[in-house]
Amino acid sequence: MNIGRCSGILLHLTSLPGRFGIGDLGPESRRFVDYLADARQKLWCVLPLGPTGRENSPYQCQSAFAGNPLLISPEQLQDQGYLSKKDLQSIPRFPLSRVDFPAVRRFKEELLKKAFRAFSENRQYARFERENSWWLEPYATFMGLHQANGGVRWTRFDPKIKPAADVLRFHKFVQFEFARQWQALRDYCAKRGISIMGDMPFYVEHDSVDVWSNRAFFDLRSDGEPRTIGGVPPDYFSRDGQLWGNPTYCWDRLQKTKFQWWLDRFRAAFERVDILRLDHFRGFEAFWSVRADSSTARKGRWMKSPGVHLFETVRKQLGSLPFVAENLGIITPSVEELRRQFAFPGMAVLQFGFDEEGTHRPNNYVRSLVSFTGTHDNDTTKGWFASLQRSARLRGHASDRATLHRVKTYLQQDGREIQWSFIQTVLTSVADIAIVPMQDVLGLGSEARMNLPGRAKGNWDWRL
Repeated sequence: MNIGRCSGILLHLTSLPGRFGIGDLGPESRRFVDYLADARQKLWCVLPLGPTGRENSPYQCQSAFAGNPLLISPEQLQDQGYLSKKDLQSIPRFPLSRVDFPAVRRFKEELLKKAFRAFSENRQYARFERENSWWLEPYATFMGLHQANGGVRWTRFDPKIKPAADVLRFHKFVQFEFARQWQALRDYCAKRGISIMGDMPFYVEHDSVDVWSNRAFFDLRSDGEPRTIGGVPPDYFSRDGQLWGNPTYCWDRLQKTKFQWWLDRFRAAFERVDILRLDHFRGFEAFWSVRADSSTARKGRWMKSPGVHLFETVRKQLGSLPFVAENLGIITPSVEELRRQFAFPGMAVLQFGFDEEGTHRPNNYVRSLVSFTGTHDNDTTKGWFASLQRSARLRGHASDRATLHRVKTYLQQDGREIQWSFIQTVLTSVADIAIVPMQDVLGLGSEARMNLPGRAKGNWDWRL
């Protein structure tokens, strides 16, 4: 990927500190970039940046192309002349260590509406609207319909309701401002020598403009509801598997269009980031399909995906792109063959390295690899080790006692400041890239965990 041997930090923008209840694209993001540069890091690993839905998950977005309005900086709106100093003086008392999403959403929406009233279309905006109309127009219409229908799912939209022209303009303005602020931050990263690793979810949310405006590409019933949904069978994270609720793709129809929707998605992603992690990479080889009325993901089946044809088309149309394959979970030789065929670096997570197989143990690493102490889906390293110690003390948990023994033996330490042993191990491995979640740098426990797969609520709200 032509960035050499380097390391970086995993931290979502929402987790940044600041006085507006949520991390954003303002001064604190630049302060964090300065921190990365001063610490001689080269990568900022961020999660998806799209507009989140009901559960605030960046992996369940209302658009595969739009940006999250909650990340827009009020200070930069003031710098643009849209808001006054007075507008930013009466700020609710938000929690410092958690994101209160409902309160933040109400506050930010009012600020954005006020900014919109002070906005006048200019040449820069006209160019943005013209160049992005292919996704911006349906997005603004979808969001307008969503609002006009009281926030119900698109399958329940009243066909008689049409959004007002001003509502459409508002949503276009918000995306224009997001794009402007994001580009300014990306330019600042480049100036400080920091590359951005983005993250692309494999699926898209059912209640999204993508499904609403491209229904033929998804496995839906005649009423628009999903016929089959994606997930994974029982694994490390869940005994019943994970049921994500996203509609699965109709790959045959996508292939007939020469994968144009995917090409547009990849092209748009690389306008924002330098490297792209493909979440759930194994889905490009085969995906776990479950009937939408199932209560768990246990009763599903693997369905083939045309990953080879897709990436051949991508390489032909867009060139060799800097992808990282998230090859975690149930990985078959066919998935690894697909990854190697296109020379995508894979991933290793040190927390997974102490089972009997030891696949994720550094003595099995190769150079073309991105090594993590843990990811956004893992407990923090300190929390993970404390949980392992508790479990190992219980009768009947011989496997956990064996795992604990392997950790201590391999790392040659007694468990004190375990996170630093993990950090040192991934940094000194042969893997070309090493990524450390900010929670591990700070030595935080399970209270700082970002996401617990399979848990429907209470995720994504940790703040630095």
